[in-house]
Amino acid sequence: MAYDFDLFVIGAGSGGVRAARFAASYGARVAVAESRYLGGTCVNVGCVPKKLLVYGAHYAEDIGQAQGYGWTIDGATFDWKTLIANKDREIQRLNGIYKNLLIDSGVTLLQAHARLVDAHTVEVEGKHYTAEHILIATGGWPFVPEIPGREHAITSNEAFYLDKLPRRVLVVGGGYIAVEFASIFHGCGADTKLLYRGELFMRGFDGSLRDHLKDEMIKKGVDLQFNADIVQIEKQDDDTLLATLEDGRTLEADCIFYATGRRPMFDGLGLENIDIALDDRGFIAVDDQFHTSVPSVLAIGDVIGRVQLTPVALAEGMAVARQLFKPEEHRPVDYNTIATAVFSLPNLATVGLTEEEARKQGHKVMLFESRFRPMKLTMTDSLERSLMKLVVDAETDKVLGCHMAGPEAGEIMQGMAVALKAGATKRIFDDTVGIHPTAAEEFVTMRTPTGI
Repeated sequence: MAYDFDLFVIGAGSGGVRAARFAASYGARVAVAESRYLGGTCVNVGCVPKKLLVYGAHYAEDIGQAQGYGWTIDGATFDWKTLIANKDREIQRLNGIYKNLLIDSGVTLLQAHARLVDAHTVEVEGKHYTAEHILIATGGWPFVPEIPGREHAITSNEAFYLDKLPRRVLVVGGGYIAVEFASIFHGCGADTKLLYRGELFMRGFDGSLRDHLKDEMIKKGVDLQFNADIVQIEKQDDDTLLATLEDGRTLEADCIFYATGRRPMFDGLGLENIDIALDDRGFIAVDDQFHTSVPSVLAIGDVIGRVQLTPVALAEGMAVARQLFKPEEHRPVDYNTIATAVFSLPNLATVGLTEEEARKQGHKVMLFESRFRPMKLTMTDSLERSLMKLVVDAETDKVLGCHMAGPEAGEIMQGMAVALKAGATKRIFDDTVGIHPTAAEEFVTMRTPTGI
């Protein structure tokens, strides 16, 4: 059968764009359909604008600390509208870059909603397109629990476009997005409370990092309330919001921000037309080559629910392009030793096993830990401290995990990720000459175990 395209990609996020561009560079006829955001969640309502807002929030601390270095900054003010407008301009610039990347690669770009009709057909604005392969890369969407008054809450989708900074904010959740936005709102000047239904946020991270972040956020003035959850939201006559908690308490706020997870974005996708199998968590089930239960349809990124990080979606997109159109260069995606960062204030970053995971896997663990005041803060009134931690296998000397909380943690951890990927031992860390004076040198100067 002659198809209109060799590959039709639904979704122009990070993974979809990568797959489309490289498939086209390998000689395939490729189309991409995107109805919402060129560049996907990451570029528009995710990683990129979030980090820009984090930078904005951190300036409050920088201005406050400048006096220790001889700078007098009188009358400093913050304007939320300016921050959002400048962020919008940067995102528009990036949207244009993504559009040009696709077009310049020879990809047919359809900026409209796409719906699956059958195993080889996609409908876009009433027109049918056929393809030998269809790739689903529609990403995720924020999830808000079904509670009375949920329509009064916002998510990250709306937070990036708020007209003004709320005076009082309740952030609900305990993962990346919750702690990052709690830091953003607080840093920009809002009275911020973070509510999490569990004992301690950032589940899945090393316990030392979780405790450290809790202590540092409290020192900065964020009101952390654990074992707390909202059961009802009511809008009052003055447009403020009243949240009723499980324990019967009530809290008033001008904005209630939910970061309680994301679901795969299947809305209007037409999955029912081709009977694609889902796994027990509700994500699209795929094999090692990203094929779904329908052989001609593949899926990558957040819709498959493996590791929901932008760089992972990029790697999956590349793998699909190579597998389909340049198999001689294909290699599987390695999901081991993936580094990640949380742009809370302070930042967290991690790669490899946590102490808890290492013990659970049966390793005889040796721990190295350093807590210190960052050099930049020594001439200021700031009480912030950094944490660095290595988890080492005592029998093989292999470094199993590397964890950090503190300034530029993500930048530092990228280098540590290369070392762990290469299988570095603690001896190699010890034999590496540090760069002085830096925080990063702590990772190669920790000599005395702090625990086993």
